[in-house]
Amino acid sequence: MKLPETSSETMAMRVVGALRDDIVTMALKPGDVISESDIAGRYGVSRQPVREAFIRLAQQGLLLIRPKRATVVKKISPDGVQQSRFIRESIEVEIIRRVAAQPGPEAAEVLAGLIAEQEAAAEVDDTRRFHALDESFHRSLARLAGVEYAWQLIDDHKIQLDRVRYLTLGRSSKERAIAEHKKIAEAVGRADAADAERAMREHLARADVLLSQTIADFPDYFE
Repeated sequence: MKLPETSSETMAMRVVGALRDDIVTMALKPGDVISESDIAGRYGVSRQPVREAFIRLAQQGLLLIRPKRATVVKKISPDGVQQSRFIRESIEVEIIRRVAAQPGPEAAEVLAGLIAEQEAAAEVDDTRRFHALDESFHRSLARLAGVEYAWQLIDDHKIQLDRVRYLTLGRSSKERAIAEHKKIAEAVGRADAADAERAMREHLARADVLLSQTIADFPDYFE
């Protein structure tokens, strides 16, 4: 996947995004050894933006940089997953309260459109697209609430949780996520803030079950 040419700083951020996506979607698995030269070749860039990306992803807990030794994709931290879930729920519950209190004319159409796209992705079992649309659904809620920056805060802290969620996106899990999104959207459509909050808490609480399931299914992926 060759990344388009751009400034050094922007290129580093693009490498961060591409490398993070490969780690979350298990194109690069926990415990995999990587190098600056390998990743530079993978994305068709120089080693400088890769070096900067490695540092940023190490700060986010995805990479372990060992001086004079290979860099390793870190295993998933169960504690990190739990903390990610706490941060996400704390912020998203307030987001959904705001959206449902004053949903605005576009809310129903936006959410229905994203859910329809998720259903299409699930039908062909396109896990990568489904995951991206799941992100879009939650990001759109933040935008509709007028606090899109809040989603960036969530996104910066939910990486460990994302890795677990991706590992569990089988067909039945996709169908359940869609059903839960519909329940959230329906509450928003009724401007029922209490029901919307309840639906969001139930949706995000699935993280505890998914963590236990993933540890059992992929024990070597965890610290």
